[in-house]
Amino acid sequence: MTRAERVPQYRGDLRDTALPEMLSIIDRTRVAGVVEAVSGEFSKRIYLDNGYVVHAASSDLADSLGSFLRRTGRLADGQFQEAMRQRAQERRRLGEVLIERGFLSPAQVNQAIREQIEAVLWGLFSWEQGEVTFTPGAPDLTGIIRIQIPLRQVIVEGVQRAANAKSIVGRMGGRDAVFAPSFRCEDLIEIALEAPGYALLAAVDGRRTLYELCTLGPAPAADAARLLYAFHVLGLIRRSGVGAPAERPAGTGIRIKLRSDG
Repeated sequence: MTRAERVPQYRGDLRDTALPEMLSIIDRTRVAGVVEAVSGEFSKRIYLDNGYVVHAASSDLADSLGSFLRRTGRLADGQFQEAMRQRAQERRRLGEVLIERGFLSPAQVNQAIREQIEAVLWGLFSWEQGEVTFTPGAPDLTGIIRIQIPLRQVIVEGVQRAANAKSIVGRMGGRDAVFAPSFRCEDLIEIALEAPGYALLAAVDGRRTLYELCTLGPAPAADAARLLYAFHVLGLIRRSGVGAPAERPAGTGIRIKLRSDG
């Protein structure tokens, strides 16, 4: 099948299904392909190969390498303008111009490109509307810097960086939902789960409610809720029922406050 003949294997709307849930569905296929999200005039693509994210790209100029370098203070405004002008005149890659002009070393350009690709990834997790499609088939990455991050690890990291997490409690069944563990140790190695995250996962015992898990501490309740949602999406924990309402001081309501940067 040629590139032109390929058709999307998966299609979803972010207003109905959150991106982490879509990516988890796609991850089960473990095949190479491209995830494309389109919202308004902008689009972002995630390139996959055997369960790994190997590249990401965006049509938004704010996500470009030049904008990333200026935003992170690695290029002064004058250097940015000069490099962009030469790049346009000579139709060359920005990284080549930066190295030739002595603005950055080859190692610095390589590192910046990797970080810029990751920034495109994390930014996509803040999208709350748009259409997502997955088209199978090995993507052509000739001449492009590749990264190598397990998609499951990307899901965990992306959920924790999400700008708006207000709907997480509802997506998990409410504050009194009870969860049981359903993971294997090798799953935790693949997502590179840190000690605090493992401690939270180990607290899931089939008896504690979502409210109780989120308020165990020492991490803020919002951060715990995000991480538990990631565990749920990846199947590391499963909903096993609804517990008795947790004891709370009168008039306070649930104290899981999910911040929103949106």
